[in-house]
Amino acid sequence: MPVALGALVDSDADRCAELESQLFPGDDPWPAEAFSRAIGARDNHYVAARIGDTVVGYAGIARLGRSAPYEFEVHTIGVDQACQGRGIGRRLLADLLDHAGDAVVYLEVRTDNAPAIALYRDVGFVEMGVRKGYYRNGADAYTMRREAGG
Repeated sequence: MPVALGALVDSDADRCAELESQLFPGDDPWPAEAFSRAIGARDNHYVAARIGDTVVGYAGIARLGRSAPYEFEVHTIGVDQACQGRGIGRRLLADLLDHAGDAVVYLEVRTDNAPAIALYRDVGFVEMGVRKGYYRNGADAYTMRREAGG
């Protein structure tokens, strides 16, 4: 079945939390309540990838600052393990970057997440530094940045 992108809605929060706990165990995965808050926040943009009625991926970005020029921060991207390798994560990221337009975009990613790092580099992100012990389990994260204009 084809994968369709659309708005992530509050009723998707439980499914997102389920996927998050499978994808990021030990990394302080978001509970459903965190997804609900993020989905409903005014300056956030959250998107779902669905096969039929089932959420198989999710992503979110937040606008930073109170006045232009704005910057953005990718909050999360996750794809059901059974659906990985099909370009869904790339499509979700493209949606977030389209939302950000020509703005600077930041994100954090585990230093050992080679597939995600390769994707981010491929769309113009570069490592700015390492955040030691960023995740609950002590894993480090790269802070990455995509310059204004993509």
